[in-house]
Amino acid sequence: MFKLEVYNKLIVSATVATAVALFSVGCVGGESTPPAKASGELSIDGGVSYPVVNGATGPYLVNPNAVGLKVNHGRIPNEHELKRWDTDVMADGTGLPEGSGSVEDGEALYEAQCVSCHGDFGSGGGGYPALSKGNAYDLQKTLTNNRWKDPQADGPVRVFGSYWPQASTLWWYIRDGMPHPKSDTLSTDETYALTAYILNVNEMVIDGEEVDSEYVLDREKFLKIKMPNVDGFEPMIKGPNTLPGVKAYFGDAKNFGGKNLNQGAVRCMKDCQKATATTKYIQNGGISEFIPPMSTVRELPVKEAVAINAKAVYNESCAMCHSGFLSPGSADWAGYTPKGMDKVYANGINGTEGGMPAKGGTSLSDADFKTVVDYLISGK
Repeated sequence: MFKLEVYNKLIVSATVATAVALFSVGCVGGESTPPAKASGELSIDGGVSYPVVNGATGPYLVNPNAVGLKVNHGRIPNEHELKRWDTDVMADGTGLPEGSGSVEDGEALYEAQCVSCHGDFGSGGGGYPALSKGNAYDLQKTLTNNRWKDPQADGPVRVFGSYWPQASTLWWYIRDGMPHPKSDTLSTDETYALTAYILNVNEMVIDGEEVDSEYVLDREKFLKIKMPNVDGFEPMIKGPNTLPGVKAYFGDAKNFGGKNLNQGAVRCMKDCQKATATTKYIQNGGISEFIPPMSTVRELPVKEAVAINAKAVYNESCAMCHSGFLSPGSADWAGYTPKGMDKVYANGINGTEGGMPAKGGTSLSDADFKTVVDYLISGK
């Protein structure tokens, strides 16, 4: 959950990953090399790091085949490419442009471009996440609910308002990733409007003012947003000592319920858990008779087949994308059906790289989904 100053969307050449093998370790024949001493600097997960000394890192030899490895593909991005890729919006306002948008305009945009996936008022549906389940401040309190202690209790509700620590992540994600599959098409003001609407359905308050149906959100107001769960994460990730603090936290397994036979002294890879229970077996005993007798039937109840309304499913889950391309009965389908219906069905069921989610994001059975595909192709 901590912020790193990295360039967003930066695509790394596959051969760069190969170069990491310089630090890969393995068993190499020959005489062993005395292990280097630990540097004392912990890695982000609390692990001990070892410098490379005499061709070895810790007790392991460095792979000699990786030394001097040359990267033959890719290049360093230029200044303009970095600026275009670096689109992060940070909690302190870095990257957040000037602009404004109203809840009213956001609701209209939501109904036009978002509701088919995220449901009425952000309630979720069709395999896509809910954005709201009610008052964010009340729901944040459910994060401490524990069904292990009380199986009948309601579980934690993790939606944007109750769970996310920063609103900046929402603003950035809407602008750069939504709406599916037309990302990066919203203007700055439209992004503010949709953000305002989502704050509204989460019943949020900004600087003492309720985000009601007439609220207008701008950059100045946005920077005053305090999410209910901003301090709800461990370890606390903020301030100038963030990285050392995270390392120290994960360096002590007791902070997250772990147990180590030699806590703090070594990295434990096997036999780390002390035995806490003794296994005992019943000899020549146990229950042999049951009243009433135990059933040996392993059959599931038979479900009655119910015919679906393909047109209704299309209007609810498919129209947003297919109304403009490959619509019901469109002549464009002639470019796909020659490959065979099995191929068309498979693309729809499994999804495609072109943006088609598996089964259109629905929970239909394969048979019912094929019925919807038949409707799309025939138009009737």
